Amino acid sequence: MSIGDVTGFMRGGVFQVLMLASPMLISALVVGLVVAIIQATTSIQEQTLTFVPKLIVILLVLAFLGGWMFTSLGEYTTQLFRQIPAMAN
Repeated sequence: MSIGDVTGFMRGGVFQVLMLASPMLISALVVGLVVAIIQATTSIQEQTLTFVPKLIVILLVLAFLGGWMFTSLGEYTTQLFRQIPAMAN
């Protein structure tokens, strides 16, 4: 096992994390921005107002993309386990 192999595993892991987390993070960012604009225009300064819409949007994203996320993570994990015998050499 070389440094290049370890680097490849790390790169794949980081890419997988970014790919799985980005839909939820981007949707929460957009909802937070929209709620902040609404708060600024209406002069409502309630700090907890952004929590519920973000939570709902994140749960909806998980409901719609959860199957794809688990499939992608399962394929990546299977790929890692298939490479274990090559690491032993």
